[in-house]
Amino acid sequence: MEKLKIFNTVKDTSEFLTKQSSDGRTIGFVPTMGALHEGHLELMRRAKLENDILVCSIFVNPIQFNNKEDLKKYPRTLEDDIRKLESIACDVLFAPSAQEMYPEKEKTVYDFGNLDKVMEGQHRPGHFNGVAIVVKKLFDIIQPDKAYFGEKDFQQLVIIQTLVKQQNLSVEIVPCPIVREKDGLAMSSRNKRLSPEERKLAPIIFKTLQFVKNNFHKFSIEEINKHVVSEINSNPGMKLEYFEIVDKKTLSPITNLIGSKDSIACIALFLGKVRLIDNIAIF
Repeated sequence: MEKLKIFNTVKDTSEFLTKQSSDGRTIGFVPTMGALHEGHLELMRRAKLENDILVCSIFVNPIQFNNKEDLKKYPRTLEDDIRKLESIACDVLFAPSAQEMYPEKEKTVYDFGNLDKVMEGQHRPGHFNGVAIVVKKLFDIIQPDKAYFGEKDFQQLVIIQTLVKQQNLSVEIVPCPIVREKDGLAMSSRNKRLSPEERKLAPIIFKTLQFVKNNFHKFSIEEINKHVVSEINSNPGMKLEYFEIVDKKTLSPITNLIGSKDSIACIALFLGKVRLIDNIAIF
């Protein structure tokens, strides 16, 4: 395909992609909320490499925001996003309206057990149900062979993998490593909202996580927690929301690092008014 095809309706997108699939072409899909950055583009390059057709969606999903202010301030940069998609030879963009995605009030409730109750779920009730609803809808419309998700949103990744199993969907979920700025800050659309002073402080997040990874065997969980709280909250304008070391599969907190396998340290904090998350694998 030579030129980026842009669709705004479910019908047109579905018809076009069903034809591509029936002609034997594989579809790689990267769902986004726009404000694209190098982290998104890295997912797309991989999807492009591993499939015949690369599809990206841009949709700021209202039902996953429990903070109306956050939804209002979420960056929307469609023209710039389209230029970026063209630069990596993306084949299809699906950019629907909220009315197109939700013609009726959405009532679906998924049960993910404890997975959506901890960390992000504790601070953003209903968030992951909103994510699961939109991802399932997008999968139904696009029918991808593979879908690519960044590991920065690690809890979201685990929940989407669970959704695919629960709903018996025939899509392969491909986890992709976090893409970072040169100073270690995890790439995020929200970084655009940081002031220059806040942006200078932001690399402390990754440095703190690196300290945890490099020193976990020297300290107890309680000592590590204290260190993280003090390291983050001692910076002007930074306020820790949570820090947890959890099992990668169950997302349950780990009480003892000795003998534990497959654990990950997850952090969320406010830098000024901007909420940022990050993580680092311990094992």
